[in-house]
Amino acid sequence: MASLCLSLHQTLNTNPLAALRGRPLSLSFPGSSTVSIRPSGRRATAVTTRASYTPTPATERVISIASYALPFFNSLQYGRFLFAQYPRLGLLFEPIFPILNLYRSVPYASFVAFFGLYLGVVRNTSLSRYVRFNAMQAVTLDVLLAVPVLLTRILDPGQGGGFGMKAMMWGHTGVFVFSSMCFVYGVVSCLLGKTPYIPFVADAAGRQL
Repeated sequence: MASLCLSLHQTLNTNPLAALRGRPLSLSFPGSSTVSIRPSGRRATAVTTRASYTPTPATERVISIASYALPFFNSLQYGRFLFAQYPRLGLLFEPIFPILNLYRSVPYASFVAFFGLYLGVVRNTSLSRYVRFNAMQAVTLDVLLAVPVLLTRILDPGQGGGFGMKAMMWGHTGVFVFSSMCFVYGVVSCLLGKTPYIPFVADAAGRQL
């Protein structure tokens, strides 16, 4: 009994922080920074460590930007109703007309570019995942752009001014606006070295890698 009381007395008098001495504590914060607290006697020293950041190479950014040009060029056909209603809007796209004319002058350019992008970039495991993911997003978006054309041919709204024609005009305009926003978003993100995640497209593209 005496030994038990003595052991209990020593336990209660023990400093609870003594067990933590010599054991560094690490705290992680959002933004790739880590703070390590190292107890030393009565003082604790805080050491901040930042994770190394590797910028995206310029070649990978250029390839990614070029990938998003494929669905954008193929979506310009959906903007004809918008350009007819607002002719001045076409002035924003005049700088790319020489590139667009060169692209359309090549026979089966869209077909060749699609398979070249898919087989040469997406399936090329020697390239980084950053490039392959952006290329797969562009390929997926280009496939989705073919859906409105198929629906137009199946439903055949005609050339009149009925509801079917108006629905087709609204649909084509919406597709063009969405594709243009995706193009701008992808280009700006790639210029900054970041990975763009396009709604309804990113998940499907990620599953293919």
